[in-house]
Amino acid sequence: MIKTVDLEKIFRTEEVETWALNKVSIHVKEGEFVAIMGPSGCGKSTLLNILGLLDNPTSGQYFLNGTEVSGFAESQRTKLRKGVIGFVFQSFNLIDELNVYENIELPLLYMGIPASERKIKVKAAMERMAISHREKHFPQQLSGGQQQRVAIARAVVANPKLILADEPTGNLDSKNGQEVMNLLSELNKEGTTIVMVTHSQHDAGYAGRVINLFDGQVVAEAVI
Repeated sequence: MIKTVDLEKIFRTEEVETWALNKVSIHVKEGEFVAIMGPSGCGKSTLLNILGLLDNPTSGQYFLNGTEVSGFAESQRTKLRKGVIGFVFQSFNLIDELNVYENIELPLLYMGIPASERKIKVKAAMERMAISHREKHFPQQLSGGQQQRVAIARAVVANPKLILADEPTGNLDSKNGQEVMNLLSELNKEGTTIVMVTHSQHDAGYAGRVINLFDGQVVAEAVI
């Protein structure tokens, strides 16, 4: 599903070149749950942004479902993301002005899905995440755990084949963090491919394989 070959990402200013990624080559098969670990600033989130088509590498190749996408323009990347990739962020990234239902519905609106079908999909996602009773509430009325459930519902509402999670439990207490990891584990068992960036050894234990980054390079891989 995912294959990168010698990915490099260089951030340049007038005075400094920063190598965020240095010849990163990884392979993630369909249906895998892979954790990416490493210290802050090692390139984990940069890699996830490239895998999620939010950014292009400076050089190297990225194959998504067999298509080489590293040179795609932003409009091409946006089109390819729709319905294929779901995102879960540490900070939830919910829109404060939209209620729970409307936040979850957003990806379907971007995809041009008819209202009747959107309603069915959103209701199903809310039921799955046990937040149906909160559908009219706004993000600021929810606990952190509830907000992350909404974020996961939004990520899965279009039934994507791939979920990218960036520190999904980073802002949660241990109980809510465990619930979020259980939800991601269930999705993976149903066939969804998951790539998760995490600092947590505990969370990484839910994955089948761990890739360790250090200074923008893959320094170790281990099957759990």
